[in-house]
Amino acid sequence: MSLKITKTSLPEVLIVDPAVFSDNRGFFLETYHLRKYIDSGMPLEFVQDNHSHSRRSTLRGLHYQLRRPQGKLIYVVTGTIYDVAVDIRQGSPTFAHWAGLTLSADNKRQIYVPPGFAHGFFVLSDAADVIYKCTESYAPDDEYGIIWSDPTLSIDWPPTAPPILSTKDQRFPLLSEIPETNLPVFQDENAHPR
Repeated sequence: MSLKITKTSLPEVLIVDPAVFSDNRGFFLETYHLRKYIDSGMPLEFVQDNHSHSRRSTLRGLHYQLRRPQGKLIYVVTGTIYDVAVDIRQGSPTFAHWAGLTLSADNKRQIYVPPGFAHGFFVLSDAADVIYKCTESYAPDDEYGIIWSDPTLSIDWPPTAPPILSTKDQRFPLLSEIPETNLPVFQDENAHPR
């Protein structure tokens, strides 16, 4: 059984269904295998792993990096989250569009959010442990964000009580308030110079 990768409504944002081997003892899966991911169309390596523990109704995001952008491979080891990626690349045909996916310890799905996208998640269970692999090391001075409730994005967050946010996340601006110099630029890999 091999790795299955599916495109979302944002073609660069990928859903990963790893091979899971289950029996009466439990299960086993590879959360990452460089060669298998490359062979499946994800030609990248990760340099940092992060572990986030959050309680119910916590919303983290929407975060992005500009000068040292991180691609992220996200999965959940306990609990359930609703994970969101937003295309914020200037000039992209899907600029300001978003894709969302429920990730859980039960469904064992992963989502790959590439550089140039803002990312956030909302915790649906009593608690959740989220692991994410990053293609670039974290740089505290290169951290940006967009307010989770930006009406122009119209993200369909799960209905719930008001989310629990960090002070930093509460103060993020609307996407329309961010100067162009603080947004990534779309690079069309299919474009050819004339």
